[in-house]
Amino acid sequence: MRSIWNGAISFGLVSIPIKLVNATENHSIHFRQIHLADGGRIRYRKVCELDEEEVAGGEIGKAYEDADGTMIPITDEDLAQLPLPTAKTIEIVAFVPADEIDPLQMDAAYYLSANGVPAAKPYTLLREALKRSNKVAVAKYALRGRERLGMLRVVDDVIAMHGLLWPDEIRAPEGVAPDSDVTVRDAELDLADALMDTLGEVDMDSLHDDYREAVEELIAAKASGEAVQPAESDDSGGGKVIDLIAALESSVRAAKKSRGEGDENEAENEGDMADVHPIKKTASGKTASGRTTTKTAQQKSTPKSTGTKKSTASTSSPARKTAQKQKKTTAKSTSSASASSKSSASAKKQTSSNARSTTKKKTAAPRKRASA
Repeated sequence: MRSIWNGAISFGLVSIPIKLVNATENHSIHFRQIHLADGGRIRYRKVCELDEEEVAGGEIGKAYEDADGTMIPITDEDLAQLPLPTAKTIEIVAFVPADEIDPLQMDAAYYLSANGVPAAKPYTLLREALKRSNKVAVAKYALRGRERLGMLRVVDDVIAMHGLLWPDEIRAPEGVAPDSDVTVRDAELDLADALMDTLGEVDMDSLHDDYREAVEELIAAKASGEAVQPAESDDSGGGKVIDLIAALESSVRAAKKSRGEGDENEAENEGDMADVHPIKKTASGKTASGRTTTKTAQQKSTPKSTGTKKSTASTSSPARKTAQKQKKTTAKSTSSASASSKSSASAKKQTSSNARSTTKKKTAAPRKRASA
């Protein structure tokens, strides 16, 4: 990697020659301005406002603009006369715990490389001292014409330096917090904790810039002459007033689903919030999870009782007709028997009556003869 600054670390009376190397790089995609009519590139030219002529770089100096618009010229010789002890030195001023550095002060990051073989020994000494103390070094250094504040720490086996903003460059968060007092319930905090636990940790190396990849695909498609399909917009409904509890519950379920941590009994525990799906049975009468399916009392009685009523109705109709015929036949035979018994009794009465009359006639006849 190419160094952007050469100097030394001042560690008490110890001086460590180092090279400053950029630890980060910008992967943003840059665009050029073009003339829409013919596609020609638009370039910026430095033109003097007074004579409206283009000025070369060698003819351009620097000046400070006063409040009334007056330009005060400042030359490089003027700046070189100013006391700047950190012009070529990273001067360590203190060693402090890392948590005393406000992350808001963090700026650009650099790697410090030992410059030459003699620098290896003091470089290693400072690195190991930082490791054992669990502290970071606060230092001053000068870069690109101004003095800056930095923090030195160990990354693997390399000393890294983070540029820091000066404390007076950090703005106080006045008027940023919500205006009114907001009360958060314990249930909401519990759901927030559950969501944090579900999301868990992440491998930082797996994170990437999705938008940059989409821009690269767009450029490749247009370069090859392919038709560009508009992407589906993801309207998350930002700015709307939402039910916080419902949103947290949905977020927890979505996070579990994305990580494949869904619970089989989650649908039963969530009640009306879950979708119920039928369980398919195998040939052995068991579900896919190996459990035997059981039907509820309502499921058992409803279909079977209907079929039983139909079969009973279909099979009992002939029996009822036969029983009715038997009843009618029995009634007829009973009535005929009663009629025959009545006629028999009548015949007996008639016979006895005839017999009585005959006897009377026979008895009366001798009496008649006797009287003669």
